[in-house]
Amino acid sequence: MSVNKYLPYVFVLPEDDANRQLANGFHLNVDKIRQMQVLEEAGGWSEVLNLFTSVHITEMERDQNRFMVLLIDFDAKPERLDKVKGVIPNQLSERVFVLGALTNPEVLRQALRQTNLGSYEKIGSALAEDCRDKTSITWGHDLLQHNSGEVERLLLHVRPILFLSV
Repeated sequence: MSVNKYLPYVFVLPEDDANRQLANGFHLNVDKIRQMQVLEEAGGWSEVLNLFTSVHITEMERDQNRFMVLLIDFDAKPERLDKVKGVIPNQLSERVFVLGALTNPEVLRQALRQTNLGSYEKIGSALAEDCRDKTSITWGHDLLQHNSGEVERLLLHVRPILFLSV
């Protein structure tokens, strides 16, 4: 299903299949389902950057309703956020968000198994619930808390697009 481009909407560009599954789990808990679309996985965090710069920047400049989430693995390199943000043009910085596990989704899934969040989709759903409810139960996990600044911006800009209870 495609998004309604006459209203603000969110594209999620995942690095790999695990991140795509996280995004799909998030999408399952979105109230305004037609305002979010999970794109095909890029095939690596550097490919996320390549696709974003070669395709999505131009599209976002044409379409003021488009917001983007670049969903990457940080591979235990928190400085990767600055590298990724370095390719985002200033005029788009309020509509692009960079999120991901501090290591990778596989390690995150293992760490969250004891909390009954054993699948990527369940983790994604829990992250969506946090966004809807303005909580940090899952976002506050050690492997996700580095996203706090981006999540704060996400709540401000994207929460009203995806959730009714705003």
